[in-house]
Amino acid sequence: MVNLSVYYESLCPYCANFMVNHLVKIFQTDLINIVNLRLIPWGNTQVRPNDTWICQHGVDECRLDVIEACAINSWPRVEKHFKFIYCVERLHLMDRHKEWRSCLGANNLDPTPINNCYNNGLGFELEKGYAYETTQLNPRHRFVPWVVVNNSPLQEDFQNFIGYICRAYKGNKVPKACAQSL
Repeated sequence: MVNLSVYYESLCPYCANFMVNHLVKIFQTDLINIVNLRLIPWGNTQVRPNDTWICQHGVDECRLDVIEACAINSWPRVEKHFKFIYCVERLHLMDRHKEWRSCLGANNLDPTPINNCYNNGLGFELEKGYAYETTQLNPRHRFVPWVVVNNSPLQEDFQNFIGYICRAYKGNKVPKACAQSL
């Protein structure tokens, strides 16, 4: 398996574009069979000394980052939480992020685990973990999305992530998507 980590933040146009128009390709091809995809919704958020957060795109971003962290936790199968996050980020590209709840019904997802996670504080604890992980990146992230394949940041070449995945794959059964890109 190839580890693919995407450090991002909600309401970031570059992150939303990457997820909706590029990252989704791992699900539209056979790449998901060789990829361990992790989404880390924290991005450029700053923690203030009083433990409050400042999100680059305001309070809606902070809220949606927690909601997306709750989705990842509530539905651990990547196919399931990615569909929800993809839907939210797609709405953002259409300037309709406030309609994010429609992504629950659109994907037949019960809102209860998200509501519980958000309201009982678990989502904020999950975000603290993502914040710590993001601050430990070496080298430090300089922008988002910050895409990492097997612990190597792709930096400005992140849109070519499929080629990096294919080159990092050491298994015998080469995915069709890799046969085309090599």
